[in-house]
Formats: sequence, structure tokens, C-alpha cells
Amino acid sequence: MASPAPSANGAAAQNPLTLLTLDELRQRTSVKWRMHPPDVLPLWVAELDVPLAPPVADALRRAVDLGDTGYAYGTAYAEALGNFAAQRWGWHDFRVDHTTVVPDVMMGIVEVLRLVTDPGDAVVVCSPVYPPFYAFVSHAGRQVIEAPLGPDLRMDPAALDEAFRRAREYGRRPAFLMCNPHNPTGVVHRRNELEAIADLADRHGLRVISDEIHAPLVLPGTHFTPYLTVAGAENAFALISASKAWNLAGLKAALAVAGPQAAADLNRMPEEVSHGPSHLGVIAHTAAFRAGGQWLDLLLDGLDTNRTLLETLLPKHLPSVTYHRPEGTYLAWLDCTALGIATEQPDGEPGVASDVAGPAKMFLDRARVALSSGHVFGTGGAGFVRLNFATSPAILTDAVTRMGRAVDTYHPSAG
Repeated sequence: MASPAPSANGAAAQNPLTLLTLDELRQRTSVKWRMHPPDVLPLWVAELDVPLAPPVADALRRAVDLGDTGYAYGTAYAEALGNFAAQRWGWHDFRVDHTTVVPDVMMGIVEVLRLVTDPGDAVVVCSPVYPPFYAFVSHAGRQVIEAPLGPDLRMDPAALDEAFRRAREYGRRPAFLMCNPHNPTGVVHRRNELEAIADLADRHGLRVISDEIHAPLVLPGTHFTPYLTVAGAENAFALISASKAWNLAGLKAALAVAGPQAAADLNRMPEEVSHGPSHLGVIAHTAAFRAGGQWLDLLLDGLDTNRTLLETLLPKHLPSVTYHRPEGTYLAWLDCTALGIATEQPDGEPGVASDVAGPAKMFLDRARVALSSGHVFGTGGAGFVRLNFATSPAILTDAVTRMGRAVDTYHPSAG
């Protein structure tokens, strides 16, 4: 086995996913590690089991040492993202003056929807999809219309065409809310697919909002295409942050980015929205995009290793579960329908992430492994679970082994 490569400061470069023990992780007080009892292995919510990237930790320590805990100011965050986007994705015409800081990606989505749609208008989503899309859109007084993914888990142009047509019936200003890369499937949309979206949206008169929170997490073998770089996306928006790739969800700050024809709309964003982001959040996200690239590369290598490990573990322990190999994110969408476990739909709308049913409930009860329940991701999610593989290989192996034992002893007729 090759020795770890030296890092810029001379220390051995290590896979961030192997640096914390289970005992250390259980000292955390975040939702991932406190929602369930200590005997449960939590592979559900999108938190990374890693220490902070050193450039981020250093920036936060400096701010605390200086007492720099006031209000955020300036364009350093957008400048850092612009440089990162140019280097990683070839996005060379990124405009800092076409951005604004928002509290987080979902709140930014809601604020953009308020700019370009009216109460009662329709918002199209590709189900199964990130559950808060349903909750936040509905709470903002808009109607959700689903365009189910195809059998290959990619966006289905025919379903989108029909959903866009229906969206026009709800009001004069409909929108399409997209995950790029897609959550929960891990699909990374190709440029030609995004161009087709832009063409459909233009023909039907929909504005596109692209959630690109997982953009830095495209795994080896695939390339990320920012939606705003495709022809026809000039009047669209993207929402981006460092929170998923560098584990910064608790340090609030994201960027809304407008295409050139949408900049005037973004300028109408109420000034008070910019009061929501944390100054420490802006500092952390700026440091991640500016100086966290080497650490990110180590993480991506570790995630690629875990992706392959999961491919090895599932046939051995869960041969009836189908694994849809993700191209991005650190989320695996597992088809458990062959297990024959009925998904009893709890009361309420899709998007209520606290609901656990079907296979996820069985794995929680019998294997003591917490997964995200597929039914909350909307149409097409029942019978699936979403597994977060951004953990150590040891924890991942233990979890899948437990799940296999649970299936071996589970009899659907017995409940």
C-alpha cells in the first residue's frame, strides 16, 4: 500500500473520513448524533463524519481570537466561489456583482421564489427529491407539481414537458426547482440534459432555480456543469454554499447567483435577507472555497473508496437490495422494494423528514442503523432508503453488516 502523500505543510495527507473514532463522533451534539440512542449508527442526515478542514478551522480560530464576531461585510465569499468555480468547473464568466449572500440554500430558494413567482403559482420538482423542497415551497404558498425521474433515475424530458404544461395552469409565473447534482440519487446532470431543461423552460415560460449545494462533491469519473453556464439559462438562478462539502451546515451562509438576465430580479432581494447569514459562517465558507481544495480532494478520494466499498458490501450482505451508484454527493439511493416491506404512509405531506417508515423503520428497529426513509422524498421514494456513506469504512462496514443480519431474520408476515 502506498504511503500517504505529503501535504503542503509537510504533514502526511490523510483521508478525512478515517480521522475520528466512533467514540469521538458520539461526543457531537448535532442532530445526526443526538436524534437516536447511542447504540444506533446514524447514516441518515447529510453531515460528514470528519474534522473541520484545517483552513476553515484556522480562519474560525483567528476570528474568535480577534473577537471578529460582528456583522458580515464585503464580497470575499463570492470572490472565493468565483475562483473555485473557474478552477474546478470552468465557469470563467462568474459575476461577483450578480450574487447576494443568503442565510442558507433553502432560505435562498424561498427568497428567489418570492422574487419570480406569486402565491399560488406552481413549482415543478423532479421526484424523488430532497424533502425540504416540498415543505419550503408549500409553506411559501406555492403549489408543488412533480415530474418523476425516469427508470434510470435521470430527469425525464417527457415528464418535465407535461409538468411544465400543467404548471402554466396554476398561475402566470411558474418555476422549476432542480437539484444539481440530484439528491437523493446522486445523479450528476450532463450538459446536454441541462440544455434540454433550458429549452423546455423557455418554451413553457418557467424560471429555473438550481440547488447546487452538492456541486463540489462530484466524484471521480464525472464532471459537474453549473446550470448558469449552459445556453438558455441566462434568466435562471443558482444557490450554492460550502456546507455539504466541508460540513458547515451549522455555520449559516450561502450565495444566490443570478444569470445575466436575472440580475435585476436579484437586485430586488430585500436587504434584510442579508442579515440572516452568520459572520462566522461567511468566514468559514470563504475559507473553504479559497483554501480548502486540497482537503476536498482527499475527501473525494475517501468518498470514492467508500462508494466502491458499498458496492462490495451490498451483494455480500444485502443481495436483494439494488445499489444505484452515485456520480456525486455522498448519498446512496438503495432500492429495497424486493424485501417486501410495506411502507405505511404516515399522516402529513411529503417532505416531513422525521417520518420513518418501511425499510428505514425496519433497519432502525432491527439493525440499529438510521437511514433516511424513501417515502418522504415524494413519488418514487416508497420502498427506498437513502444512506449517507460519508463516514469511516469501519462504520460503513458495521452498518451494512447489521442491515444484512436484520434482513436475514426479518419475516414480513410477522411485521
